[in-house]
Amino acid sequence: MHNTARRKELVAEYQQARPEAGVYRIVNRMNNKVLTGSALDLSRIRNKMEFAASTNTTGVLDQRLHKDVRAFGIAAFALEVLEVFDTAPGMTAEEIQRNLATLEELWREKTDPALRY
Repeated sequence: MHNTARRKELVAEYQQARPEAGVYRIVNRMNNKVLTGSALDLSRIRNKMEFAASTNTTGVLDQRLHKDVRAFGIAAFALEVLEVFDTAPGMTAEEIQRNLATLEELWREKTDPALRY
């Protein structure tokens, strides 16, 4: 009985926890090209990068990176979180995505077009 109550408590905590949303970029340290993106859950992007590094595969990464990952290796790429978006409890995923798209575009404008993927 105690385990059931604890489990319900943990599930409630998980459901109330908001993932860290934000804007990131993946930097190719060999040629300084960058891929700017945004995500409702930045931990997913971190996990994709870690998985790609641990398996030495490109399948989980954005297709625009595949050629350079094969040429330089996954170790040549670094993930940088540019901005974390503070989400309000009542915000819908669609509202957060709209705000993230705006932030992403602002960060993309700061990047030299010649260095974008």
